[in-house]
Amino acid sequence: MRKFIIMLGILVMSSTFAFGAKIPEDVKNYIEQNIPNVDIRFDGVIIFPDNTVYLPLYPSLFTDIKSLNVKQTFPANMHITQRPDIIIFNNDFVLLKLLSDGQGHRTVLHQSEPPLQVRTGLLPQDMLVPSGLIIPENIKGIIGNLKIDTKNEDLIKVSTDDSFEEFLKQAGPVAHQALIPELADKTIFVTTNYSKNIQVLEPAESMPKYSLAQQSIPIDVKAVNNGKFLMVTSYDRPFVDIVSVADSRFIKQIGLGSNPEQILLDENTNRAYVTSPSASTIFVIDLKTMCLIQKIKINGYCEHILLSEGKLFYVDKLNNEIWAIELQKNYELRDIGKFPNVSALAYSNNKLFISSRTKSRIAVIDYDTLELVSEFTTVNKPTAMLLYGNILYVLGSQNNEIQMLDTLSDNVVGTIKLETGGYSAGLQKIVDMDYAVVTDLKNNYYSLLDLKNGTLLKTYELGIPIKDVIIADKVKLFN
Repeated sequence: MRKFIIMLGILVMSSTFAFGAKIPEDVKNYIEQNIPNVDIRFDGVIIFPDNTVYLPLYPSLFTDIKSLNVKQTFPANMHITQRPDIIIFNNDFVLLKLLSDGQGHRTVLHQSEPPLQVRTGLLPQDMLVPSGLIIPENIKGIIGNLKIDTKNEDLIKVSTDDSFEEFLKQAGPVAHQALIPELADKTIFVTTNYSKNIQVLEPAESMPKYSLAQQSIPIDVKAVNNGKFLMVTSYDRPFVDIVSVADSRFIKQIGLGSNPEQILLDENTNRAYVTSPSASTIFVIDLKTMCLIQKIKINGYCEHILLSEGKLFYVDKLNNEIWAIELQKNYELRDIGKFPNVSALAYSNNKLFISSRTKSRIAVIDYDTLELVSEFTTVNKPTAMLLYGNILYVLGSQNNEIQMLDTLSDNVVGTIKLETGGYSAGLQKIVDMDYAVVTDLKNNYYSLLDLKNGTLLKTYELGIPIKDVIIADKVKLFN
């Protein structure tokens, strides 16, 4: 088969990022050593586990130091673990604690004579300003070019009563459903084909607690950074929207110049691969900085993207041609061949597994030789595949069942009956867990699978239509 070299576009950071929010490494290390599990957000905001928030102030000129220490605090002589209102380091870097003025606004410590380091410091110019922030007049210079909203205009959290969702008015709550331990510390996000909003549910509940208003109906949603953020692609929008779950706000828009669709997370490298079929491009986003770092030009209109063992696989939706991108070999592109009605891909032990939705068969291709190793009948209407270790889970939509295939021998080793009676089409691994979620689009069920033991843990019914169900760690909400 032919081999191609694809075009790789490396994005060059422009001078507009001169005030980027990278915390100095010694300051970052000091905070992390003293405050375990602290969240230093990509825009520079520092969030303690108890939701204490600090804003960083960058000095106009850093003072040369041999080793970092705290020079001054307000109140005086407090350790960082005591959450002082102001922390000034000996390199003149400053942390300002976010306070409440008792009237629903946020502010920082008001001082008649602020220290020089506070008066002359500058907030990160790409920082998401906390809603309703009020800066004292005598230190207004720290704002720079930042826009300060004081009326929570950018909040996207809406109650279900105010969201005007017709399907919510017609639906009703489901009878009590028992909460299983695996979901005790989780939040459920649900998208539908009937609403722009992302519905937010408590585990085991059937109706939304509230909604996150979006600009358009979401195509794909992924929870990242331990559930702190949602990455969202939507119809007719050339952006990846980043939603902060803690304060229910759009924290950033990553402009791509073309409409994105599928989001694929790489937990090992902290990157996200985002497809744009119309532009024949796969975009690469750094999840630590939430910045676009690469764009990979490809052949065709990509769908069913898969990352495995240093290779990106995708299907050209126009002609069912399958391609592989060798990430470690200068982004070399390999033509795997054409297969009918491809619904999903999986890769294991140098073999590519290809499911055909209409023929209900799986073809196994040797990646080195591109020869057909085997082909066999699988569950009716296979729409998704998920690899866990050497076991391949194949979801059959027509009969709501999952076939378990040993990829070493290509033998079937078990079947899981979902018994939801509808049309199960979604199968996704839950980030950082040995579980997967299966969604029934017709009867509005989602099921939790134990991938390690190959068992069905629990099925929950929702009182709202389902497109995708995203299960993520519960995040403390900002008041």
